[in-house]
Amino acid sequence: MVNYCFPFKEEDKLKNVSVLLVLIAAVLWGTTGTAQTFAPENANPVVIGAVRLAVGGLALLLFVVFQRKLTLKNWPFGVTLVAALSMAAYQPLFFQAVSMTGVAIGTVVAIGSAPILAGILEWLVRRRLPNKKWWLATVVAITGSLLLFSNTNEGEMSLSPLGIIMALGAGLSFAIYTLVSKQLLERHASEVVVAIVFTLSAIMLTPILFIYDLSWLFQVNGVGVALHLGIFATAIAYLLFVRGLTGITASSAVTFSLAEPLTAAMLGVFLVGEYLPLLSWIGVGLLFVGLGVLSYTPKKAPSKKVDKQIS
Repeated sequence: MVNYCFPFKEEDKLKNVSVLLVLIAAVLWGTTGTAQTFAPENANPVVIGAVRLAVGGLALLLFVVFQRKLTLKNWPFGVTLVAALSMAAYQPLFFQAVSMTGVAIGTVVAIGSAPILAGILEWLVRRRLPNKKWWLATVVAITGSLLLFSNTNEGEMSLSPLGIIMALGAGLSFAIYTLVSKQLLERHASEVVVAIVFTLSAIMLTPILFIYDLSWLFQVNGVGVALHLGIFATAIAYLLFVRGLTGITASSAVTFSLAEPLTAAMLGVFLVGEYLPLLSWIGVGLLFVGLGVLSYTPKKAPSKKVDKQIS
């Protein structure tokens, strides 16, 4: 009897599913900007970020509790604390960077720097240097992001050194969160990892809720925005993202997250009615190319393993 073994198929299947999960997560993240346009006028962006984590953290915690998967035995709280601090820091750093530098510069620096920083951290921590395909795809996708946001009014931009540092801090925070989450996944279930990390992050940002006005949360549209951002754009999105980390590298996952600004731009055009000039559409095309290059897996010739069985 001859048995043919195709070990690469399972590996490729896991990678493809992981890529899909991360892309879906990025699409859900991309709805945050559009969702915030439906929030009441007195809703502060920093508070929205804190509420988003609070709702998302609670939803994830209830999810694992009802599934009876929550266990803290032998849990690495030191590593978990790093992930929680990174996610908690990302929210205020990003929103403050955008307020100081403008949407275009703040977003491009934060989101664009994250893949590069993730690649560097992965090399420093895991001694794994991203391959040439990752570098090509990442550079193309970041260039696309830069062109996509080039349509922003120049009057809304500001080359604030502190703002740029905060944007870089946001990118670094997301890169660290991704790398540490990848480490936690080696011994723990993805849903439990996300639930614990986001619950801790939400607790860290709780003081913000006592500083700013929360009256918008008691309005119908305020509740709707909070639930969407917390459940869909946070709980479900990050659960998919972390599950996707099981089959791809942290650096690749962060690059795939560049589908977020792509989604935001498309929603802005087709849902909100925003206008994109030709240069921005070129950026959209480059983003598609970059993500396509990274997700492409060339077909391999099947490796045959022949086993002889004497009957």
